[in-house]
Amino acid sequence: MNVLLSLVLSFFFCLTQDLSDVRSQYYAASKSRQAADKFYDSMESYNRDNKTLLAYKGAALTLKSKFASDKKIRKESFTEGVMLLENCVKKEPKNAEIRLIRLSIQENTPKFLKYKANIEEDKKMILASFDKEPKELQNYIRTYVQQSKVFTDTEKQKLK
Repeated sequence: MNVLLSLVLSFFFCLTQDLSDVRSQYYAASKSRQAADKFYDSMESYNRDNKTLLAYKGAALTLKSKFASDKKIRKESFTEGVMLLENCVKKEPKNAEIRLIRLSIQENTPKFLKYKANIEEDKKMILASFDKEPKELQNYIRTYVQQSKVFTDTEKQKLK
């Protein structure tokens, strides 16, 4: 019964969640296993057409892999998350938020996974489109960029 209730609540949560909530959850999910599990649970059943939310679902899968103890689950979750995210980038290549999600994952993925090929491409796209983005997304990008190690001090200053 608890599983059914959890699934129903997750379904309704995904229908009503907005991007600002998802962004907050994504940031928190990178900090702890508990937050990553909560983020994954909230995104797991999302299957609608919003590519940005689908990209966050992909991110939730990669974060799930970060905290998984079983190697098989870790590999499967990471691969599924990356495939979902890459599909979203392919469908909406000019979406700065999707690019930021991919950049954040690639920046924080261990080198041995060899998922770092698009950092410069995503960084350039984000910087080029920054002024055209809505204020809320600009603030979100700015917050990420200020703590990122892949952006130069000059690039960080431009976004202030």
